[in-house]
This record gives sequence, structure tokens and C-alpha cells, in this order.
Amino acid sequence: MKYSDAGVNVEAGDQASKAFYAAAKRTWKNRVQTGFDDFSGLRYVQPPVGCVMGENVDGVGTKTEVAERLGKFDTLGFDLLAMVCDDAVVRGGEPFYVTNVLDVNQIQSKPLLQLAQGLEAAAIEAGVAVVNGEIAELGTKVGGFGSFCLNWTSSCTWFAKKERLISGKAVKAGHAIVALKEDSFRSNGLSLARKIMEKHFGKNWHEEDRKLAEQILSPSKLYTRFAVSLFGGVDGQPAAHVSAMAHVTGGGIPGKLGRALKPSGGLGAELSDLFEPCNAMKTLIEMGGVAESEAYKAWNMGNGFLVVTDEPDAVLKQAKKFKLEAKTVGHVTKTPAVHINGKE
Repeated sequence: MKYSDAGVNVEAGDQASKAFYAAAKRTWKNRVQTGFDDFSGLRYVQPPVGCVMGENVDGVGTKTEVAERLGKFDTLGFDLLAMVCDDAVVRGGEPFYVTNVLDVNQIQSKPLLQLAQGLEAAAIEAGVAVVNGEIAELGTKVGGFGSFCLNWTSSCTWFAKKERLISGKAVKAGHAIVALKEDSFRSNGLSLARKIMEKHFGKNWHEEDRKLAEQILSPSKLYTRFAVSLFGGVDGQPAAHVSAMAHVTGGGIPGKLGRALKPSGGLGAELSDLFEPCNAMKTLIEMGGVAESEAYKAWNMGNGFLVVTDEPDAVLKQAKKFKLEAKTVGHVTKTPAVHINGKE
């Protein structure tokens, strides 16, 4: 009996690893040093002098099933890196490199090549290097939809000047809250989205309304380089004073902004001019009879990133430089709790 009889194709796996290595190598500029050129070779990063280090870990979650249904995998890299890199910057960390673990039921060249290309593009957009990774062919241990199924997770290592770390303790009542627009679901709340689609259209919901499914799959925006530019990263000049930031994922605006404001000692927020949710969210809210309060807990509702600042004009100017749509959407209050359009 051969290894392939157990469902593991070693040769195809090696080819996939080489494709990911080639893509990763193109992200190393100004970040990674290497001892010798091989996909299992020596790679390392020189830590900036006088910096502290941290790490974030997350994954794409069930958004992978939407990709499986549509047979389109080239955008998932943006979702993967958004979850770890945009989490890192909210505390004042500058992401330097990422690693990833890709579990698949079977090796297939076309989707794996799309995943590698998407990861490369996302890493370049976020300004990070992909230094290591693993592709595991696990057969029936990985489920999903169709013939190619996957789970994808990543870790992000960041460095920061200790004096530039953002704790949230500097937040004061009256500080402005600037929102960055998001046109997709990012990688949270997809279980609810998929449940609504299946209940409305049946098990093959992607075939009944492919356009809506494609909207749900739209890639996450990466706010990483913009956010780093605000606090200056490890060696740059800060573009604006930032007292807190929130990456709007699971828990939505109430959960994530509430967490960012918690260290300030009982302050809250009044948000009255948020961006509108994307059309796909509006459609699912209507189809699923989702209450507004529930939608704001499950999804970003059009607002992917929030910046609390006493220099909103400088933040807006910087967002424009990075071609991100932003606006002032509210302010910090002395009264606890996050109120959206007058509701808690």
C-alpha cells in the first residue's frame, strides 16, 4: 500500500508548498533575512532596537465555505491578514511578519494557486512578510462544500515602541470617533449570513443568487498601513494623536468599541452618523428578519475600523492618503455604553 492510497499526495503537496514559497518570497523585501534559498530554509527578522513584541492569531472562519461554493479563492488572503494585522495595530503594534496554516481535504492545484496569489497580494498591501507556513492534506478531517475544502489560520508578529503602545487610558470625553468604511462582511458573522441564505434559498443557495453570494465573499479591506501611519510604527513620525482604536469584527461596534473604551474608566460613545451597511447586509437583514441591534452585534455594518482621537482632521487627512473613505461619526461621552443612533 502506498501513502497515496490513504489520500495523501506527497508530490502534489510539495508542488503546492513551492508555489506558496514563491509567493511568500516576494513579500520579504525590507523585512526578512535568509540563510539559504529553499522553502524549508532559514528565515528570520531582525527585531527593531528598543521594541517590545506581541502576536495575534486568528483565521478566516466559515467565509471559506462561501469561497468553496463559488470556486473562488483569490480573496481569502485579504480576510486572513485583516483578522490578524488589523487586530495588531489597535494596540500600537506594527505588524512585521505572518505565518499561516492551511488545512485542506485534498491537494488541488487551481484553488491552492489562487490562495497563494491572494496571500501575496494581501501581505504586500499590509506591508508584512510571509515567513513560514504549512499545508496539511487531512482528508475527511476537513469538511465544507464541494470537492475542495479548507480551514485557514494565521499568526502575526508585531513590534512596538513601548511608549507608543495604545492602552485606551488616554481617551477623554469629547474625543471624536472616526470610522473607516467597509464594503464587505470581513471574516465575522458569516454563520448568520449562511444560515439566512440557506433558509431563504435552500442548501444550494449560491446557485439561486450567485450575485449576492459574491457580494458576501467580497474581501476585507486592510487598514494596517493606515493605522501604523497614525501612531508612527516603530520608527516613523506619528500623523495624528490616537487615544484608542477598534477593529470591528465579532461583537460588532458595541463590543469592539466598548472594549477599546473600557480602560478609560467608564466612558461611552454616541454614534449618530455611521456609514451605511453594504447592500448584501441590507438584503440579509430583510430576508432574515434580523433586528438592527442584532445586526450591529454580528456584522461591521459598513464600519470596519474606528479611531478615537482629539485630532480628527489629521486622521481624515491620513485616510485620504491611503485612499480609504472615512468620516467623523460620533464622540466619546461621560455616560457609559455605546449608543448607536440614540439606541444602546
